[in-house]
Amino acid sequence: MPSTSRDDRPLKRPRLQTNEKETIDATDPVKSSNGENTPKRTGDSPSVVYLGRIPHGFYEDEMRAYFSQFGTIDRLRLCRNKVTGKSKHYAFIQFSSSEVARIVAETMNNYLLYGHILKCKVLAESECDEKMWVGANRKWKVAPLAKIRRLKHERRRPPEAWGRLQRKEDNRRLRKAKGWEKAGISYSLG
Repeated sequence: MPSTSRDDRPLKRPRLQTNEKETIDATDPVKSSNGENTPKRTGDSPSVVYLGRIPHGFYEDEMRAYFSQFGTIDRLRLCRNKVTGKSKHYAFIQFSSSEVARIVAETMNNYLLYGHILKCKVLAESECDEKMWVGANRKWKVAPLAKIRRLKHERRRPPEAWGRLQRKEDNRRLRKAKGWEKAGISYSLG
């Protein structure tokens, strides 16, 4: 029985069913960039690359366009603040091939981009979790916070809640008037 955490979930995610050895299927050739037929590799499993210290302005679309030159991207997630939607300056990219992920990590580690030195590494399978992909491959949509606050402020209130707000405001005005009276200021609120 696998070891479990407090809420009885397995600690490790289930492994993908792949062959341990990389096999070559000669019946399914693939055209390479130089036009020759090369055998397709079938045993290559997907790998995840962590990308840290991401500069402002290098978001999902730019990342996908830039990193797709290395190979096929399965999933991409730029971590963002849930309230403001601003970047937290780190991301996870899952490539179809572990070889491509290794090449990306070696190439892009300590790469200078928009004045930031990127940090890049391939994550071990034990470091990956399905929760880290929540919201992956989606375009970020900015929440209209001003509209939400306005609608919340303008909502209809029941009479008892409205009376409570009026009493609170009356008490606040009374305290201010008493403070002004102690200071010798004569001012009428209404």
